[in-house]
Amino acid sequence: MGEEAVFPGERVTGYDVTDRLDTDYYAVFADIPDADREVWDRAKAYVDEVGDRMVAAWDTADYPLEIATRLGELDLFNDGVEHPALTRFSPLAAGLVNMEVSRGDGSLGTVIAVQGGLALRTLALFGSPAQQEQWLVPLARAEVLGSFALTEPDHGSDSVSLETTARREGDSWVLRGAKKWIGNGASGGIAFVWARVDSPGADDHGGVRCFLVPQDAPGYTGTVITGKVSLRGIHQAHIVLDDVLLPADAVLPGARTFKDASTVLYSTRSGVAWSALGHATACYEAALSYSQQRIQFGKPLAAFQMVQERLTRMLDDLTSMQLYCRRLADLESAGALRPTQASLAKFHNTRTARRIAATARDLLGGNGILLENRVMMHLADIEAIHTYEGTESVQALLLGRDITGRSAFA
Repeated sequence: MGEEAVFPGERVTGYDVTDRLDTDYYAVFADIPDADREVWDRAKAYVDEVGDRMVAAWDTADYPLEIATRLGELDLFNDGVEHPALTRFSPLAAGLVNMEVSRGDGSLGTVIAVQGGLALRTLALFGSPAQQEQWLVPLARAEVLGSFALTEPDHGSDSVSLETTARREGDSWVLRGAKKWIGNGASGGIAFVWARVDSPGADDHGGVRCFLVPQDAPGYTGTVITGKVSLRGIHQAHIVLDDVLLPADAVLPGARTFKDASTVLYSTRSGVAWSALGHATACYEAALSYSQQRIQFGKPLAAFQMVQERLTRMLDDLTSMQLYCRRLADLESAGALRPTQASLAKFHNTRTARRIAATARDLLGGNGILLENRVMMHLADIEAIHTYEGTESVQALLLGRDITGRSAFA
């Protein structure tokens, strides 16, 4: 076949803006230990393997379970969870996986947050030996998908006010209530459901417990939420618990207060900061590549002063995000990371990622809204991570209480 015809006004039909540039202006990641770099390289290879398929899934709002479970096959779900049965990732390795997978696709970054950061961590921290024996390795390998069911339709930021109840009925528990925005909540796996005990006269009446609930249990209904314009490549569910009957040993013995749920959430906020860095890196590198390929007014966009100034601002923001994340990992490795330090990293990085993504979208012009260039996809997905694991306002109140000693929560 002959060469394709070139028509006036269309000499360039597409741009290569998704290649990895390994931007690291301050050499923040130059001294990574070999073991951590091996994990990072494994995540890079995974992203290269599935990236194009996830763009198609995002477009059609499909959740390709075989791509999600591939993360388990590659042993990438650990997220820094420590347990003798699990491969140990350092905080730095766990962060790099979050960053790299999110750089490829935000939905997959959320899969890691849900499966590893929330479900696996909950079981490792609070589960009984028998529960861990049965479920821990299958969760880590994604042989079973897990979800963390805390948020309710009426209670998002004020999740401490949860209304889902767990009442004792003989030697059993009965769960009743509703949950919303639950990743993997309609996957057919298991759900870690947080509920308030309704057993008048019992020592734990009014307290908060966590229950391991098989999603095929009678009375459990998980319905995929449709109409999302963010994180379209993972399904989140609206869950109804209509008098779900569970055995006595369904409760996680180590989870006894809402503070235990908060412990899991605090741990995953570091992961969100790393995830935001991945999104921002993809957007900055797409903008830089595009500016060097796109010709306007007879020269590449990169040769214009205004474009160089925008790229410099983006690099400034990106480097600050990298420094936050590396310091987080160092503090966590030393056992010195405080929950509010993780809050500050999430607060800073998701806000900054929004700014970088918006600038990149604008710099790409009309091409910035095409899925093939992925910037618009990242911009939309950042909106979700900016909200989950604690909104900007909640993080600000946590930080404000810490630095002033005064609570401003209503």
